Amino acid sequence: MGEHDVIDLLVSQHSRIRDLFDEVEQAPPDKVGEAFGRLTRMLCVHETAEEEIVHPYARRKLDNGQGVVADRLTEENRAKRLLLELHQAGVDDPRFWDRLAELRAAVTAHARSEERYEFARLRASTSAVERRAMAAAVKAAEVIAPTRPHPGTESAARNVLMGTPMAVMDRAREAIRKALGKH
Repeated sequence: MGEHDVIDLLVSQHSRIRDLFDEVEQAPPDKVGEAFGRLTRMLCVHETAEEEIVHPYARRKLDNGQGVVADRLTEENRAKRLLLELHQAGVDDPRFWDRLAELRAAVTAHARSEERYEFARLRASTSAVERRAMAAAVKAAEVIAPTRPHPGTESAARNVLMGTPMAVMDRAREAIRKALGKH
């Protein structure tokens, strides 16, 4: 089924993320920033799509889906914080390489847990048609997903600045839900 199956698509992206970590680690000094930018974008887009499409579906579909997803979200939140700190400090920060190694370990462990505890059970509990629909929804979510790590909108100023983009994302979520046959 390839990338028409949501599980195959996400596992393929996990592989791509591992490759992007390698790219950053092997990049010449003047290309580290570009490589890290590609990694950052992929991580942000991938996690947003999982959070909007896959995790909610797993919560509803799987026995103990709440617990499985809660564990994955805890892992994702840790990785997002690390990514945000790395992004804010920049590739020239003296702690960049140590923090990147920490991020890689967190992301790798998270991907393994998703594949083992969430994706395997989701594949067993869904039809090919459901997985194709989720793959289409994931691809749609990725088109409008943030490409950089963003902190929450805790202040009124941030809410004003992010209101329009959030509204666009809300309309896109509605379109995705509609495509999945949800109201």
